[in-house]
Formats: sequence, structure tokens, C-alpha cells
Amino acid sequence: MADGSERRGVCAGHRSRRRNACYDGRAMRALSGKAAILPEAAYDPECRRCPRLASFLDAVRAEHSGYFCRPVPPFGAHDARLVIVGLAPGMHGANASGRPFTGDYAGILLYETLHAYGFASRGESTSRDDGLLLIDCRITNAVKCLPPANKPTPDEVRACNAFLAADLATLPAGGALLALGRIAHDATLQALGRRQSSLAFAHGARHALDDGAVLFDSYHCSRYNTNTRRLTPMMFRAVFDDIAIHLGRTTRAVA
Repeated sequence: MADGSERRGVCAGHRSRRRNACYDGRAMRALSGKAAILPEAAYDPECRRCPRLASFLDAVRAEHSGYFCRPVPPFGAHDARLVIVGLAPGMHGANASGRPFTGDYAGILLYETLHAYGFASRGESTSRDDGLLLIDCRITNAVKCLPPANKPTPDEVRACNAFLAADLATLPAGGALLALGRIAHDATLQALGRRQSSLAFAHGARHALDDGAVLFDSYHCSRYNTNTRRLTPMMFRAVFDDIAIHLGRTTRAVA
């Protein structure tokens, strides 16, 4: 688990800025729009604790000056009963837009499904300013910064886990967590203080947690998984059927 400075959301190398708690509330409001603000430890817009990721973001920023190119904050209200944990921002998606699963292929199936089940105000996520609102739902990532080749290292997942733990700490009793892929599943267990071997990842699996909460697993809705049919829309909706029933939302919204 993270040491005391990480639990307070203080980035290594930035302790001199402790008075700012590694968190700029005004920046968070600008990034999240109408979404409620999460605890300080859940997001640091200036975090550079992972040298490889920080250097890669610098390089991408130099090539794409209009891209967000910073740690991507969670999207959605702090007290949402459904929290979705993805892997990390995509280069031309969340890393460009500054909002999880916005502008990339993986977001197509995700937001279509969220809208179909009443968790999103619209079924397409194109930009941070498109007016889309999440309803009783929040989306976050195991790693907040863009990794080279979309593959964070285990050390980078661990370094970012204190932020995920602070994010998941606001899940209400009886809520639902949805892990998109094995890395997100393992990072979620770490953030909850559970051993990764205690609950095995499997698509469609559900794992009972404390206070009536449940962790649901799905293959990631990536281009590769959807193009190869490893994950189909029907398979993804079957997971959301289970989530909806758990949360007492037994009917889908009209698409």
C-alpha cells in the first residue's frame, strides 16, 4: 500500500508544494464541468511521480500542442453508485480530450451502453465540452497518465494506486464497481486492500465486497477486443444487466 505521503495525495518530488495538497480545486472544476469534486487525494493535475510517463507526456505534448497531455481526472459525481475502472488514457482519446474514454474507439461501446442503461445523458462522447452528463456513474482509470503503447508497468500501476484508492473510497454502501480488464481488476483489488489472488478476474464474474458492494468484471471495450469479437455488445450488455439488477435499475433507457 502507499506510504503516508501518497495517502495525502502528495506526489514524490513535489512535497515543497504540500500547502497546495497536490490538488488544484479550480483546475478540477474546469476539467470536470458539473461533476462533483472528489477528495484531494483522488487526483493531482501536476503529478510527475512516474518518470517514464512524465517524459512520454512531454514528448506527446511537443508533437500535439493542443492535447490535454496531463493526468486525466475521474469523470462523474463523487457519490455515484456505479464506478467504472478502465486501464489508462488513450493517446488520441482521453489524453487528447482530458476526459476518460472520450474521443477514442473504446468509448464508443462504453458510452452507448451507459446511455442505454440510463447512466449517461447521451450515447456519444466526443469532447469534454459536449454536454454529456453521467447519471449515478463515475469513470476513472487505474493509471491516470498516458503510457507508451498503452501498457503501464506494474510499478506505474502501483504508483498511481493511491489516487484510485481515494476515488473508490467514496463508493456508497451497496454500490457497484466495474473493472474493464485484468489490470483494472487487479488495481481495484489493490486499492481496496485485497490480495489479487483472492478474487480471480473473469469476464462476467461478480465478486462480493464489503458493505454490500459488488465488483463486476468485463473484458476491456478496446478496439482489439471488439474487432476480434472477444467482447461483443451483447456480452457487454449482459454485464450491465447484472449491474442494473444489483443497483435496482431493472429497466434500460430507450436508446
